[in-house]
Amino acid sequence: MKIVVGLGNPGKQYERTRHNAGFITIDKVASKLGVTISTKKFKALIAETFVRGQKVILVKPQTYMNLSGEAVREVVAYYDAYPEDIIIISDDKDLDLGKVRIRPKGSSGGQNGIKSIIEHIGTSEIARIKVGIGKNPHMNTADYVMGKIDEETAIDRAADAAIDFAEGIEILEIMNRYNGANNS
Repeated sequence: MKIVVGLGNPGKQYERTRHNAGFITIDKVASKLGVTISTKKFKALIAETFVRGQKVILVKPQTYMNLSGEAVREVVAYYDAYPEDIIIISDDKDLDLGKVRIRPKGSSGGQNGIKSIIEHIGTSEIARIKVGIGKNPHMNTADYVMGKIDEETAIDRAADAAIDFAEGIEILEIMNRYNGANNS
């Protein structure tokens, strides 16, 4: 079984914002897999599906970004999942706009949703897909991340990487596919 989590904030005012790149990507994953993420459970919206015979849980925490770990902890406990079966999709302001970076583990990198998950799960040994939203030196960071996202290439690539993970492809292979020079 695999658990794919997209981070974001619930509510109309946050839809299609840069900070919701995780939600936007997980919706793209759901679309590509032909499912809708609509079941309310575990402080999240979830969908259960199968990819190549393997159960896959798609998750959109509804706790707001800074408390994402609460929802993820509940999902992980219910499904008795291991850290290596989880991948988190989030925005990354330190990654250039349009870039995607896959990591097998690591610190939160200042991303509060990832920080909350690490705290609630008790490990940083969780794979992640970072969607680059870049920075605007002429704008306040909070205003910038709440601006509308218009980068579909990165969303598509991140969704494809998440589906590769759901199919059971090893994280190092996924990194080789998506972290390379063609990452644009």
